[in-house]
Amino acid sequence: MIHLFEGSTADEIWRQAADALINSDTTSLQASRLGPMREQLHCALHLRDPRQRWVNSRRPAMNPAFAIAELVWILQGRNDAAFLNYWNPALPNFAGHGDTYHGAYGFRLRQHLGVDQLERAYQILSQNPDSRQVVLQIWDSQVDLPHSDGTTRNADIPCNIVAMPKIRAGKLEWLQVMRSNDLFLGTPHNFVQFTSLQEIMAGWLGVEVGSFVLMTDSLHLYSGDIEKLVFAEPNPPTANNDLLNLKKNEFDRVLALIGETMDQLRSAHLLPKRFVQLINRTDLPAGWHNLLRIVAADSARRRNWQDEMNQASSSNTNPILNAVWQAWRERCEGTT
Repeated sequence: MIHLFEGSTADEIWRQAADALINSDTTSLQASRLGPMREQLHCALHLRDPRQRWVNSRRPAMNPAFAIAELVWILQGRNDAAFLNYWNPALPNFAGHGDTYHGAYGFRLRQHLGVDQLERAYQILSQNPDSRQVVLQIWDSQVDLPHSDGTTRNADIPCNIVAMPKIRAGKLEWLQVMRSNDLFLGTPHNFVQFTSLQEIMAGWLGVEVGSFVLMTDSLHLYSGDIEKLVFAEPNPPTANNDLLNLKKNEFDRVLALIGETMDQLRSAHLLPKRFVQLINRTDLPAGWHNLLRIVAADSARRRNWQDEMNQASSSNTNPILNAVWQAWRERCEGTT
C-alpha cells in the first residue's frame, strides 16, 4: 500500500505527513540505531508546485542558510566537510567527523561514478526529450551496503538513492526516491535540494517545471523529536516568488560566483567592509541574490555583526525567505 500526501506547497505536505506519523493508527513504533521512531512505510509526497519548496511551520524552525549552503554544495559536486560544517556546526555529530562526507549527494551525482550525471542528463534530454533512460544514481552498493554482520559502513550513508527526471508535455517531471527519510530533520531540506535541482535543470532545458514526487520507503519521526515538535501557522501564508531557472551557460557563471562568495563569507578573515561589498554585488539574478543574502545574514549572525546581519536580511525581496529566516533567527535568539 502506498500512503500519499499531496499539496501545492511543501509546508502543506509536510504537515499532513507529520500529522499522520503522530496520530495515525497505520504507523508503527520501530526500533532503530538512533532510538525508537514512529514509522510509515511506502510513502509518496506529491508537490504540485515545486517552487513552493520551503517548510515554514516546523518549530523548532529549520536553518535556511544551511539548506541553501547544502544546495550550492550539491550543485558544485563537493564533498568537503568544512564548507557544510560552517553553516551547520552540529552536522559532524550526525554524519561523521572526517574531512569529507561519504554520502555527499553532489559528489555522487557529479564525480563519484566517473561521470557528471547532471551534465549527461542535460545532454540526453536536450537531444531526446522523450527519453525514459535518464536515471541519476546516488546509491553505490559497493560502499553503502552494510557489512555482512549488519553494521553500517559509515555515519553518512545516503538517504536519497536515485532520481528520475522526465520531460512530458513540455514540463520536467521529477521522481526522487529515498530509502529512509527523517521527516523532522531531513524532509524540509530534501524538498529544497531536489526541487531546486529540478527547476535548475528545467532552465537548462528550456522547459517548464512539472510536479515533484518524493518516494520514501521509510518515513519516520524519532520519538525525541515528536516531543519537541510544534506546528506554527504561517500568518499570512507566504509564497516563493523567485526563479532559479537559467540557461546552462548563465547558470554555470552564477554558480561559480555564488560558491566563491560563500567561501569568502565563511572565512575567518572576512571584514565587515568586504561583507557589505559581497552582499551588494550586482552580477547575480534576483532569485540567486536572495539566496546569497540569507546565507550572508547567517554568516553575520554567527559573528555577532548585528548591523550587517540586518542589512543582508532586509535587502532580501522574497517573502518566504524572509519568513523562514525570521523563524530561524528567533530560534537562535531563544524567542521561540
